[in-house]
Amino acid sequence: MQGLQALGRDLAIARKRRRLTQALLAERMLVNVETVQRLERGDPTVSLGIVASALFVFGLGRRLASLAAPATDGVGEAEAIRALPRRVRRPAAADIDLDF
Repeated sequence: MQGLQALGRDLAIARKRRRLTQALLAERMLVNVETVQRLERGDPTVSLGIVASALFVFGLGRRLASLAAPATDGVGEAEAIRALPRRVRRPAAADIDLDF
């Protein structure tokens, strides 16, 4: 929940930096003011589509694609490393050519 509240605060800051009222942001997002207020409070019932809409209004839509990018998945990276074999044996000469 803290992450959603932080996101809401960040979106409120982005709105204020752009000198937008909640009403004007709501109009641009095609939602009502109450939805913008819930978004800025970090309400977990606000849909991802609403969050995406706000990001696009602020010109931050490209960041949406990197939210769960594999390159930023530290846990996934750790699991992939943990899955590596403990020992590696040299392949038979007939199986692989190691000449670079």
